[in-house]
Amino acid sequence: MHTTLTAHAGNDVFIRPSPVAMVWQGPGHPHQAMAVPGVTLGPGDVLVEVELATVCGSDVHTVLGHRDATTPLVFGHEQVGRVVAVGGPVTAVDGTALVAGMRVVWSVIVSCGACDRCAAGLEQKRRRLAKYGHDRVHRGWELSGSFATHVELLAGTAIVIVGETPPAAVFAPASCATATAVAALDVAGCELAGTAIMVTGAGMLGLTVAAMAADAGARVVVSDPDPARRALATRFGAIAAVDPGLGAAEHLEAAHLAAGVEGFPVAIEMSGNAQAVDAAIGSLSVGGTAVLVGSVSPGVPLGIDAERIVRGLLTVRGVHNYRPRDLARAVDFLTGAWRRYPFTELVGPEFRLADVDDALAAAASGAFPRVAVRP
Repeated sequence: MHTTLTAHAGNDVFIRPSPVAMVWQGPGHPHQAMAVPGVTLGPGDVLVEVELATVCGSDVHTVLGHRDATTPLVFGHEQVGRVVAVGGPVTAVDGTALVAGMRVVWSVIVSCGACDRCAAGLEQKRRRLAKYGHDRVHRGWELSGSFATHVELLAGTAIVIVGETPPAAVFAPASCATATAVAALDVAGCELAGTAIMVTGAGMLGLTVAAMAADAGARVVVSDPDPARRALATRFGAIAAVDPGLGAAEHLEAAHLAAGVEGFPVAIEMSGNAQAVDAAIGSLSVGGTAVLVGSVSPGVPLGIDAERIVRGLLTVRGVHNYRPRDLARAVDFLTGAWRRYPFTELVGPEFRLADVDDALAAAASGAFPRVAVRP
């Protein structure tokens, strides 16, 4: 779809053909198309035409009923697009003024910049949170997710300008998976060069964090039960990939042996699997840090050994969403690394916007780290 701007009177924007969003009503209900003929941009808002969106695991969990969601809603929070119209002066994260035609990605959350959490550097947990692809559709913000032809970006959204050369499939996941990987490595709190790092889960998140850590000089060992994903992990910089199906003790022994350590200073858990969480914490050396990222939906209780955490002086950190600067760093990394690592292979088949239910079914199959939706 190509936008024709037919009217832009003040902050009222009318375009043809009308923007279309795919609206979900709840588990068991197919998406329905909703036309939105006009958008009123508030100060600091931006209207963007979607080039490509990818299906995140959280979208699948919600559709399957594993996560609560208010309906109706428009899914989609991993995407790349082009600016169509701007509601007054708006700048990207780097301070550049946004104008029509710029290719951009944007954050999953809208930060207020004024509450105590924003002041404490927790912009991703602002008091009154708005999230693309997660919030209920309401009058005035119908274009709230990227399973649509257009998205209305609200003031407070972190927007990053991206280059023209890398394919859309490279940049689309930046708004969730890649930026989250940046945040995970950041809270690990160590110099990556020369550090042995355990990564559990070789999906989009795990492979991305493996590539980032390896790029910075870390020795990365990846754990995943899928042999195809283990093979892919070595192409994303891992020095070894181990099978958790070996059994808990044998699995950790293989990981430690591959890295040449008695324990890992850092373990990053990307799968959300309870056994993987236990393995990540169990793999640590004295004083080590486990970063938990994948546990974003309710799961079984963990068998964490509190005594081991106490006696081992261990740190356990949680990461959910990310800060604006993490998104900028994610784009910088992808811009330079997409030719070194096979990021384009992580996005499988593309589906038309009208076939978004088929896209979600394909994503739920687990056959691809990501599938895509193209308007």
